[in-house]
Amino acid sequence: MQSDRRDLLKHLALGSAALLTLPALPLRAAPARPDVIRIGVAQPGIGNPPVFSGSSAAVANAKGWVEEEFKADGIKVEWFFFKGAGPAVNEALTNQQLDFAFQGDLPAIVARAAGLKTKLVLATGVRSNIYLAVPPDSPIQSVRDLRGKRVAIFKGTNAQLPINRVLEANGLQERDLRSINLDQATTLAALSTNDIDAAFGNINLLRLRDKNAARIVFTSKGGSPIFTTQSHVLVTEQFAQHYPDTTARVVKVFVKAAKWASDEVNRDEVLHLWAKAGTPYEHWREDYDGQPLRVRINPNFDPFLVARYKDSVEQAYRFKLSRARFDVDQWIDQSYLKAALKDLKLENFWPVFQPDGKILGA
Repeated sequence: MQSDRRDLLKHLALGSAALLTLPALPLRAAPARPDVIRIGVAQPGIGNPPVFSGSSAAVANAKGWVEEEFKADGIKVEWFFFKGAGPAVNEALTNQQLDFAFQGDLPAIVARAAGLKTKLVLATGVRSNIYLAVPPDSPIQSVRDLRGKRVAIFKGTNAQLPINRVLEANGLQERDLRSINLDQATTLAALSTNDIDAAFGNINLLRLRDKNAARIVFTSKGGSPIFTTQSHVLVTEQFAQHYPDTTARVVKVFVKAAKWASDEVNRDEVLHLWAKAGTPYEHWREDYDGQPLRVRINPNFDPFLVARYKDSVEQAYRFKLSRARFDVDQWIDQSYLKAALKDLKLENFWPVFQPDGKILGA
């Protein structure tokens, strides 16, 4: 028995040694270019072909500029739109169904804290306003009157944290409300039928105002920029590592789109493009009135925006919306953006803002 065991061990050892001496098989190199680029959007797509609104990414989509960039290479570009907003985009990213995504800060923070490996590559759709609407005959006159009220908040989206900042500035917290998680379409319906007492949302609430079905009692427009929402384009680390040149080209297209959309000569065309996604042109004009396009359509992660993301990471963890804190400076990868800005000679085109939101230079 002992002899048999020694023979078996000797045989295994010889087999292992033989395996070690086998010539190494060459690793299969990843192709230099992908067959398809998959871009997720944390908004529903409207129309055929579907479009969305409120950012330079939406302009690039409407103009077909990403597709045009890669047409000669035979690389297909696919856009995916998610009614479930940022959380739905996160699910698709987790299932490796997307390469790039346009979404807001909070859902991306939640996913990153949970271990999803992404990199933020440029900003798009920053300083977007939030609104608070109530039924026309409501006694609610301000944010301070919301205590104990049924208030719609689209949770898990980039509006949730600035809404919480607004509440804190008015001596309230979300737990002081009877908050209800509703998407934008359901919010409009619930407010119209008085099933809720108030609703936080975006400029879509102006539709009800124009129909005399709601009053706007608060807006971040003209106030502190810390009460506005922030969005970005991100790429999965896997895609960026496999296709750095393609990643750089995608970012460059978005920067070109931001440059075109930031030009005041194109203001009306930009707002009309966004209006194709369902929000009337007049509402976009009202929302953007008094602000240079370069402020809102700005691809840079300037000190203000970086500070907002750092604050959001802390706030999301404090409110137990995310699992952990993490290093925002390591998450934001500005290498592609800086290369595009240098190549296009746009390093000084957009204004730069300090962490407190005050302009630093241009």
